[in-house]
Amino acid sequence: MNSDIHPVVLCGGSGSRLWPMSRAQSPKQFQSVNGAGSLTFFQATVQRHRGGVFADPYVVTSAQHAVVVRRQLDALQCPATVLAEPVARNTGPAVLAAALEIARKDPKGLMLVLPSDHVIIGNLNTPIMQMRQAAQDGRIVIFGIKPTYPETGYGYITDGGNFTEHKDLHRVAEFVEKPPLSRAAHLIQSGFAYWASGISLFMAETIIEEFKKLDRTTYDAVSNALERGEQGFHAFELHADSFRRATNEPTERNIFERSSAVALAPLDVQWSDVGCWTSMHSIGAQDESGNVLHGDVITINTENALVKAEKRLVAVVGMSDVIVVDTPDAVLVTQRGMCQNVKEVVETLKEEQRIEAVRHVTRDHDWGQSHQLLNNSDYDMSVIRINPGASISVDPLPGRQLISVHGKLEVFDGLSRRKLEAGERVVLEPDGSAHLTNTANDPVEALLVTMNSALIAAPEIVRHG
Repeated sequence: MNSDIHPVVLCGGSGSRLWPMSRAQSPKQFQSVNGAGSLTFFQATVQRHRGGVFADPYVVTSAQHAVVVRRQLDALQCPATVLAEPVARNTGPAVLAAALEIARKDPKGLMLVLPSDHVIIGNLNTPIMQMRQAAQDGRIVIFGIKPTYPETGYGYITDGGNFTEHKDLHRVAEFVEKPPLSRAAHLIQSGFAYWASGISLFMAETIIEEFKKLDRTTYDAVSNALERGEQGFHAFELHADSFRRATNEPTERNIFERSSAVALAPLDVQWSDVGCWTSMHSIGAQDESGNVLHGDVITINTENALVKAEKRLVAVVGMSDVIVVDTPDAVLVTQRGMCQNVKEVVETLKEEQRIEAVRHVTRDHDWGQSHQLLNNSDYDMSVIRINPGASISVDPLPGRQLISVHGKLEVFDGLSRRKLEAGERVVLEPDGSAHLTNTANDPVEALLVTMNSALIAAPEIVRHG
């Protein structure tokens, strides 16, 4: 009897090449694919694998994004298990955490690992179904996309020949990570190379055994993080001190490239990891001039442009192959083909300790608020007001302290959960987001103090639910 397939959606990454839409606090997977009102990248991924043989999904995300994950799942009316990482440890530990949880209930269950920020057009589920038996036989099936151009930002998998016992399943000859242009062109000309899609299928117990064999340190760390974790309001929160001991490596490098169980299954779909604005242009609906336009936009004598306007009119005149992204606090203008370098803007913002690297500056909230009380060369002080039943995620920055002024506040920093009475102070853990919750019936107020060595960032306030 075939087991259900458990989708495992990985919600990490900051999407820095899609700045200014994507920020550290609101990365690209939580942004709309086709403008306001459309599904987000994350929601589209979840919807693609619902019903039939697919069980309710598992979602692995950072602690600071657990609230938005739950909110976007609720908008789809989709029940899910959400695992919150207290610190970033790449995809390897995230996949293992989901595998251990799935194996606890269904050891023979299959898990379909999915990036949360890709765009796929075509029939993906049929080839996945065709690989079920191979996965149940102990294979780690990784799906490859036939490349259409020599992309240097993707990983490649080369075909090592067919398996006789499984139709359309191939051996893996080599993994090639982000090759230079000449090597990428040679791989395409060979006809035996595929883009690594990041999608894989295997039994939970298969990947667990591979971690035991190939990376026992990560297996022990993640097992302890689950055992010592706590169920929070929005997610199961992995134990921080245990989880940070896991190896900070992607599953591909840590397991797939070293495992004899790995196999390749080609996919015949349109696929993009939407890694930059040029990719966004390629997947968008183009007008007769090749322009992709979102929002209140006027173009005159303009071709092959992507123009995204959020809250005001944007006019582009006499330009070709340009990308213009307008947000309330920042504007990006670049050429198509140059947008891989946008991440350098983000690095500059970080070096200059600019808040625009972390979050959108202008944001209205009707369930709580914060405002800057004092700022000098030594420290920044903000007052936070949290309405009953609301929660706040505070960025993990060095030197941050929280002082309760009025009311009782629950603080969870990934290691422990405690009540903060009026007049009490706590130093926030710098390696993971702190979650502040008002469980009382009246508003509470607290002071957030940040030393000048940390990037000043007012906390994002989120609705409890």
